[in-house]
Amino acid sequence: MHRYRQYVLPAAIVLGLLLHSVCALLAPMVPFLIFTILFLTFSAVDLRQLRLQKIDLWLMAYQVVVATVLYMGITWAGGGKVLAEGIMMGALTPVAASSTVVACMLGANRQTMTGYSVIGNLFTAIVAPVFFTLIGDHPEQSLGTAYLLMLGKIGSTLALPFFLALALQLLLPKVNQAVARYTSWSFYVWAVALLLTIGQTIHFIFNHGSGNWHIIGILGGAAMIICIAQFRLGRQLGKHYGDPVSGAQLLAQKNSAMGIWMCGVFLTPLSSVFMAFYSVFQNLYNAWQLATYKKK
Repeated sequence: MHRYRQYVLPAAIVLGLLLHSVCALLAPMVPFLIFTILFLTFSAVDLRQLRLQKIDLWLMAYQVVVATVLYMGITWAGGGKVLAEGIMMGALTPVAASSTVVACMLGANRQTMTGYSVIGNLFTAIVAPVFFTLIGDHPEQSLGTAYLLMLGKIGSTLALPFFLALALQLLLPKVNQAVARYTSWSFYVWAVALLLTIGQTIHFIFNHGSGNWHIIGILGGAAMIICIAQFRLGRQLGKHYGDPVSGAQLLAQKNSAMGIWMCGVFLTPLSSVFMAFYSVFQNLYNAWQLATYKKK
């Protein structure tokens, strides 16, 4: 089965396109699948050894600085609020919680990936509400309300599997070792989650396309450019710390479902199309990387 892994991403995109209506109906299963992926991933890492690293500080600084510069620059240039918010989310959206699955297949350090998957999402939960309070389209939402919504969203998918795995490692290490033997299964769970997410994303684009194709086309083109740029920049950052794959995946592989949700709740809903396209492009890019890595 391992030799077919490189075809999972393209297959998920094609099936998501063909079965997008079905995937949209089954999308509520995704949080449970992500929980399973993270629990298996966390079980294979000594969570007590996770530490804040220098690369983590650069990644967090990138999120804040680049998101601010992009929003202000596009607004100043007259690009419009929808375009500015969408592109801003390309930098502000946290790393995908399941990014470790692909990254480790490409040779990344599991400890580095797992550590920032936790730290990066928590950091976003702290800084993103400040952005939304300052520029958001919902003045009735206070900073405190934004914090509660963000922490609730991230906590349900990230904190629960983290603390469950940590409890097993501390209290029932033999049980944790038994669970860790099934870490490779996370790839197949991730494949199902990916199919549903891609299908839901494509369904979302179709539903929001009527009458907005011009701005949607611009958002799609911008998503492709930002996606490729972040993979390349992340690789250079990671190379400086001896792990180019981790740098690329941590900077560029975004939690697109979280990004779409944040746009819908705090910003102009149409801006979420950027993250929908970004999801497709990042998975196409990863599919190319897996195929290239297999040949090497």
